[in-house]
Amino acid sequence: MSEFNNRVAAQREILLGVNSRNWKEELFGLSSGAIDRWMIVNRLEVDSSLVKLIRQAAGKLFFLSNKSQEQVTEDYRLLSGEVSELTDQIVRTAIESH
Repeated sequence: MSEFNNRVAAQREILLGVNSRNWKEELFGLSSGAIDRWMIVNRLEVDSSLVKLIRQAAGKLFFLSNKSQEQVTEDYRLLSGEVSELTDQIVRTAIESH
């Protein structure tokens, strides 16, 4: 349950960081469709650093969610750390951009 809570907390932190800016429309989730919609509505380029960071974090969180039933391994811990670093980068980038 702890790993699930950590993933939910990471997603929440990413969304709060991104949505701390005054966008035309907020980012409502980290699914590909939600990111695409947010990007189009807010006229962001697919190759913008913020979009790339969000997609990277979303992919890692998805991978972690599929590993939740397995024993926590060093790779899992490493990936969790990468998500944490990406979250920090996303928050900084969201504040600096737009």
